[in-house]
Amino acid sequence: MPEVQAHAERMTESLAGARLMKFQLINFAGLKTFDPPADQSVGATVIGIERRAKYLLLRFDDGIVHVVHLMQGGRLRPDAKQSKKPRNGIARWVFDTDGEEHAWLLTEAGTERKAGVWAVLGEIESQEPLTGLGPEADLVTREEFGAILAQHSKRIHGVLRSQRVIAGLGRMLTNEIIFEAGLSPFANASKLDGEQVDRLHAAMLLTVQRATDHERTLDDIGTSKDRPSKVHNRTGEACLGNTHGSCKDTVHTVEYRKYTVYYCPTHQTSGKILADNTTSKFLK
Repeated sequence: MPEVQAHAERMTESLAGARLMKFQLINFAGLKTFDPPADQSVGATVIGIERRAKYLLLRFDDGIVHVVHLMQGGRLRPDAKQSKKPRNGIARWVFDTDGEEHAWLLTEAGTERKAGVWAVLGEIESQEPLTGLGPEADLVTREEFGAILAQHSKRIHGVLRSQRVIAGLGRMLTNEIIFEAGLSPFANASKLDGEQVDRLHAAMLLTVQRATDHERTLDDIGTSKDRPSKVHNRTGEACLGNTHGSCKDTVHTVEYRKYTVYYCPTHQTSGKILADNTTSKFLK
């Protein structure tokens, strides 16, 4: 979420008011819709680039929105070369900005191959891929947050990562938020008391803001390993402490096939080590 938000702001600064000259689909699997045609906006002007959850929204003055999901390995960057077969290329937008041509290229590295473009006309929240998204993590109120958690009798780590529950949080932010709140990642979301919900909500707002401030200092989307963290990607390192104080413990993990839970036993689980499997019992 923070990296997408900062990138949307950078793109708006570069492209607001530009006219779309060409939309070129390089990998046909990358276009997820057929009506309206993505190139229907050729000749239209960019109103701005926004963010919803982890999606970039390229808004044109003809009412069409190009929704872009970068996924983990995707990037949308200026494309000065405009080669015919760019490596990992998915789609290219060519704009006219004050008489000068500027192209932007969507690519995706890695093996997932899930990055893509949706051309949407009308109420975008009721259409794929945005339908069913939860409220934005940085905008949800404490009261709304508490009500949402009470409806989900699951581990808070999984609840926070679900885009249909709270939109915009990924693996890294979730690890950092729960650590900052001093809660077990295996705690049951529906069983948190009022004080714990207060801490989790405050930690979420603080962590998202810190991450967004960092991303705004960059010229492009960085990589996960370069982002400031207190527990994420710090297995075996000394705990850096959170708003509740410092300790002499080290960062531990619970490994899953697609992600890793990072935590400090002293700060989060009363010194208990979480079992490294999906059947671990909840720790309150």
